[in-house]
Amino acid sequence: MSIAITPLEAALKRAGIAFRALEPMPDTGLAHDHVWIHRDGGDWVARLPKQSQMNLAPDTNLAYQAACYRRAAEGGHTPRLHAILPPSADLPRGGLVVDAVRGRPAVLPDDLFRIAAALASLHGLSLPAPDSRAPLLAPINPWRALCNEVTEQAQFVEAAQLPDAVSRHIHAELNALPTRLDDTAACLISFDAHPGNFLIDEQGRAVLVDLEKCRYGLAGIDLAHASLYTSTTWDVNSHALLAPDDVALFYQRWHSALGGPSPSTETLLACRRATWLWSLTWCAKWRAQHLQARDAKRRGEDWSAELSDPALIAHVRERVEHYLSLSAMNGVENELDHLDEVLD
Repeated sequence: MSIAITPLEAALKRAGIAFRALEPMPDTGLAHDHVWIHRDGGDWVARLPKQSQMNLAPDTNLAYQAACYRRAAEGGHTPRLHAILPPSADLPRGGLVVDAVRGRPAVLPDDLFRIAAALASLHGLSLPAPDSRAPLLAPINPWRALCNEVTEQAQFVEAAQLPDAVSRHIHAELNALPTRLDDTAACLISFDAHPGNFLIDEQGRAVLVDLEKCRYGLAGIDLAHASLYTSTTWDVNSHALLAPDDVALFYQRWHSALGGPSPSTETLLACRRATWLWSLTWCAKWRAQHLQARDAKRRGEDWSAELSDPALIAHVRERVEHYLSLSAMNGVENELDHLDEVLD
């Protein structure tokens, strides 16, 4: 999917943003196009939504993402937000303008301690008063909210036409999740902290560049997203296989960087299993929906393959098929069992 530069030029001029040149960036994600904005005084990046992963209308989607960047910036490991480009005839879904980050992809396991520090910077932020947490999601019971989201996505397991053995396996894992956890203190989380969403900047700091789904939830969700097999093998540039000892050290580094009380092993492992099931049910959802035509009205969620480069779609399709295989699922379950011993 090629990016139309002329509409962005018009939107930037309306916003009073001066620039020397615009450079489309490679298509590496299903939710945004990105354009590097070369400008005097420091480069910026335009994030142009292809869709809303949270099924929000264009204006609401931009407001939500802007709140994600503003809240997370307090931790010092995310780009700063500079402007909101409202939806228009030029850009039906609008866009955000944020800091450009010059850096390299994360290399695992070597950069796990950097990612741990970046996540701790989010998780350690003071919680706003309950009536000040909007527009970000802030469920009263974060564990129940996560389980409900996974259950809702699980409706696509049948629609994805998976082998019966795979469907049964997923449903059995869903049914085995605990109904409640005793340790469910909320904090600001990314909810999309897979290693491909981090860059290691020129100062050696891990920067979380993609902030679209932040919420007040369980830190264990981010730790899982950063270190699960379905995350560390998702992105071509940061692809890695982690040993259970690597994962355990990552959790320990995060705990040290956080510098305060952290969730119990039971809670961390429950979040890890639920986050894996969230990823599997998302894979089923994408498998069921990606061949649909794009939404001509460009409203909320839209997983149509028409929105992205064919090479990206081929990569996602291969990953989805692999993660939804019994062999991959058994591998993650074995790692979870091993981690239970290592973390204890």
